[in-house]
Amino acid sequence: MIIRALEFHDFADCKSLLDMIGDRDFVFKYKHDLEKKFEELVGWFLNVKMGISSRPIPPLMPDDRRIDLLGLYVTVERDGGYRNVTNDNLWPAIDKNLGFEYQDEEFMRIIYAMYLDVLIYYYRFKSIKRSLGKEKARQQPPAVAMREEEV
Repeated sequence: MIIRALEFHDFADCKSLLDMIGDRDFVFKYKHDLEKKFEELVGWFLNVKMGISSRPIPPLMPDDRRIDLLGLYVTVERDGGYRNVTNDNLWPAIDKNLGFEYQDEEFMRIIYAMYLDVLIYYYRFKSIKRSLGKEKARQQPPAVAMREEEV
């Protein structure tokens, strides 16, 4: 299976997995494999890309319950993303959806911010940058576009 074989050597590998996770049916079908691989992705991003080695993967609640990062990511994205969930005060509902109590809302918001927010921001930035680059290449004569790709 392609998910199990996926390794993270650069951000393009992370982007590939995040693109797959955008398909809800795919997530439902391969949730168990994706949970493990998503934790690897987050760990690689924090440790290698960001140089942060002090955050345990997976994160744990104060009572040592494991937080499912994939479930947290998918649920927050489904509800409009971090900013929307925060502005609309949806963190208690996010907690309940993930099997936690309403009073865990602040901790869950902090976990999302510490583990996922920068990753998702970077993913969106790279996606937009790539699509702008493709658009720019389409607008230029082929010889100019090729010279810029070589740089």
